[in-house]
Amino acid sequence: MLLIAGLGNPGPRYADNRHNIGFMAADAIASRHSFSPWSKKFKSEIADGTIDGEKVLLIKPQTFMNLSGEAVGEAMRFYKLSPSDLIVIHDELDLVAGKARLKTGGGNGGHNGIKSIDAHCGKDYRRLRLGIGHPGVKELVHNHVLGDFAKADAEWVEPLLDAIADNAAMLVHGEDSQLMNKLALATGGEARSARPEKPKPAGRSHIHQARDHKPKDLPKSGPMADMLKKLFGGE
Repeated sequence: MLLIAGLGNPGPRYADNRHNIGFMAADAIASRHSFSPWSKKFKSEIADGTIDGEKVLLIKPQTFMNLSGEAVGEAMRFYKLSPSDLIVIHDELDLVAGKARLKTGGGNGGHNGIKSIDAHCGKDYRRLRLGIGHPGVKELVHNHVLGDFAKADAEWVEPLLDAIADNAAMLVHGEDSQLMNKLALATGGEARSARPEKPKPAGRSHIHQARDHKPKDLPKSGPMADMLKKLFGGE
């Protein structure tokens, strides 16, 4: 069984916050794959179901973000799961809004929800990081994170959540690069393997450039004609 934890803060006050995009992703997956109704357990809201034959438990910790690890850790101990059975979906300040990245382990990047999960569950779990952008100034971070998405953000938030739900089987089966391509395309980005970089043309010598501008009227005979024919490839 896999445990997929979407992070956020509980209650209607925080429902549309950027910090709650993990909750939103969990809701999208549950709806798309006909999971059970949400119920309360492990200091969380949980829903269970299957994705492409894999049993999955979705969890939305209700402990508030800073204590997310308490709820996730309780569920993992109950089901005797290891960090490799855990996927966490959360907001990421250091990614451009709409961008997504998947990684296993690593630092918490100052994210208190991740810091709590690291402390209670270990660090070697997969993390689906969903970019919410950075306000540019440290003093504005708190209000940015706990502020609601703007109406204009719907242009990328809704396609991103839909793509996560549509391609949840890739998330479950560890098809990370394929999933990243799907999410990038859904939000108007460029799939990493879609457009390979074209090789740069080799440098051209002055002689080659000169040949591209061959004079129309060359002398027909004499020493000058012989020299120009060698240079420009005259007939």
